[in-house]
Amino acid sequence: MKINRPLVISLVLMILVTALYRILPNRPWGFAPQIAIGLFSGALFVNDKKWAFALPLLSMFISDLLYQVLYINGLTIIMGFYDGQWVNYLLFAGLTCFGFLIKKSKISNVVIAALAAPTTYFLISNFLVWASDRGFGLNRPKTFTGLLLTYGDGLPFYKNSLLATVVFSAVLFGTYYLAKNYFSKKQLA
Repeated sequence: MKINRPLVISLVLMILVTALYRILPNRPWGFAPQIAIGLFSGALFVNDKKWAFALPLLSMFISDLLYQVLYINGLTIIMGFYDGQWVNYLLFAGLTCFGFLIKKSKISNVVIAALAAPTTYFLISNFLVWASDRGFGLNRPKTFTGLLLTYGDGLPFYKNSLLATVVFSAVLFGTYYLAKNYFSKKQLA
C-alpha cells in the first residue's frame, strides 16, 4: 500500500474520531470501534505491520489519555490509566492479527473476523480477570463456577463489543471499498 497524503489525513482523522467516540458519555459499555480498527489496519497494512499495530493502539492511547484528563478533573469515574492496562493493549495488538487473515476484503472474510476478534478478546480478557490476584473484577472464586460467573459478568460488554465490531468494520471496510472504487474510476476517466 502506497502511503500518500490523503491516506495519512484519512487515518489521522479516523484515529481522532474513534478516540473521541470512545470517551462519549452514555455510550453503551463495550460499544467502541478499536477492535474494528485493528481488523481494518491489519487488512490494509499487511506489508507494513508497524502501521497495522500502531493504529488501534494509538486510538486506544489517545482515548485513555482523554479519559485520564477527565478523571483527574472529576468529570468521569473512569480512569484512563490503571494497573495492568498493558494487558489490554497487548490483547488489542493481538487482535490486529485477525486483520492479517483477511486476504481479500470480501464481506464474508470481514464478518468472520469481526465475529472472531471480539470473541477472542472476551474469552481471553475475562479469563485473565478471573485468574488475576490483583483484585480486578469482582474477585470471583478460582473455581470453574467462578470462571463461568466472570464470563457471565462480561456478557453485556461482549454483546456490545460484537455489535460494535461488526458495525464499525462495515463502516471502515465499506468506506474504503467505495473510496477505492471511486478514485480508480476517476483515474481511468
